This record gives sequence, C-alpha cells and structure tokens, in this order.
Amino acid sequence: MKLMFVIGIVALFISAERLEAQNDGADNSKMTNDTTIYSFTMKSIDGKDIPLSQYKGDVLMIVNVASLCGNTPQYKNLEEVYNTYKSKGLKILAFPANNFGHQEPGTNEEIKSFCTTQYHVSFDLFSKISVKGDDQHPLYRYLTQDTNFKGDIGWNFAKFLVDRNGKVVARFAPKVFPDSKDVTQKIEELIAQK
Repeated sequence: MKLMFVIGIVALFISAERLEAQNDGADNSKMTNDTTIYSFTMKSIDGKDIPLSQYKGDVLMIVNVASLCGNTPQYKNLEEVYNTYKSKGLKILAFPANNFGHQEPGTNEEIKSFCTTQYHVSFDLFSKISVKGDDQHPLYRYLTQDTNFKGDIGWNFAKFLVDRNGKVVARFAPKVFPDSKDVTQKIEELIAQK
C-alpha cells in the first residue's frame, strides 16, 4: 500500500515536470527577445488571419474596446481620429475584450454589427481576445510586459501608439480620449517621421 502511494506521488511529480516543460516551451515559442509587434498574427473580426507585419510603415493605435462600457462612446472619437489621419498613414487596430465588468459579452458578429451600425466604424476590428489575466493574449502580454509601457490593462479603451518601425512609443489611459491634444500631438509627431 505504501509502495503504491509512493509510486503514485512520483508519477504525479514526473507528469507535472513534463507539463511545466511543455508549457515553458510553448511560451518561449510565442515570445522571444526578438518579438516585435510584427511577430503576431491576429484574427480579424471576420476570422481571417491578419499578420501585423502588413502594417509595417504605418503608425498604429492599438486599443482594447467594449460595447457596454462608459467609454464606448470613444468609438466615435476613434473613427474621427482615423478619418483625420488615415491618409497620412494611421491605422487603428481595435481588439474587443470582455475582461472588465463583462462589458463585451457579444459574439464577433454582434460586435461588428454594433460597431458599424451604432458608430460607423471603418477602422480595423479584430476578433475578441483577453487582454489580461491567465488567458491574456500573447500580443497583450507583449504590450504590457515587454515594452517600456509595462503594467496591466486597467479598463476598456487603453491605447498604445506604435511608430512606423513597430516600436511601442506611447500608452494612454482608458479615460484619455483618442482625439485629446496629448494623443493627437503624438500621432502627428509619429506621422511626420518617415
């Protein structure tokens, strides 16, 4: 009986070590020291693979969004900023997330419909992901752990600005509107850099 117990404990220990080794390998393959914003391929709101490398040379605003949030009206401001600067190389990449107060409960189809009918969104919408916690998407793990703007996402509509070379150069809190002077000045500065 004692021998069976010891064998069981040893088997559990070996299984745990194997699982940990597999997880370490998986994590290392997702993010390395060579990871950049262009290393990621994301799913569009329609489920198509979109390599972020297709945005090389563009200025990016990456923002986590939600449909039932007090910040949701920022969709209007995001669209205005996009329309103002898109011809100069700005792209907005919006990532729906249900991490805060269950404020993005819908399917990708429902989110797309809401954004296009309520706010006439024409910038790039992506499939719903997790931006914090145990199931945090590797893109957001990179943004919040491997850039100069470390720290968990605090709420919906946090904004990151990325320069034309793929470097994350600014982060703005959820309550900072995308058309505020601080944000637009930084966008204009980045657009001017060739």
